Amino acid sequence: MADKTTKSIVVGAAPDEVMAVIADFPRYPEWVTAAKSVEVLEEGESGRARRVRFVLDAGMVKDTYELEYDWRPDGTAVSWTLVAGEMQKSQVGSYVLTEKGAGSTEVTYELTVDLAIPMIGLFKRKAEKVITDTALKELKKRVEG
Repeated sequence: MADKTTKSIVVGAAPDEVMAVIADFPRYPEWVTAAKSVEVLEEGESGRARRVRFVLDAGMVKDTYELEYDWRPDGTAVSWTLVAGEMQKSQVGSYVLTEKGAGSTEVTYELTVDLAIPMIGLFKRKAEKVITDTALKELKKRVEG
């Protein structure tokens, strides 16, 4: 698999508040610009989503896919992998939350996407960077708003 894209941002909230927003999939269409619908298909033992279906429309890029989630028991991280997709062959990602004190949290987002259609590596990495940057900015705005 290709190199992953990693980006971080500091959010003005405690880690549990940030994770609560990340875990609230049904509300994603309210704050994730490209998310047209998000449906929890299966819950895990922790009560958090285990499998989720996304319908995205980011202009030229439209996709429907399902991700399977693994939540760290202490609430400081979540990771996911693609289980089914139309445009993607694979997707591996994670959010890791690090408490920074004074009511702030560093959120680190890692993402690797492999598309079903051929794409030059440079363009793929640029797309991953745009996705991670946009996701973190939208998360920060939602949590702090």
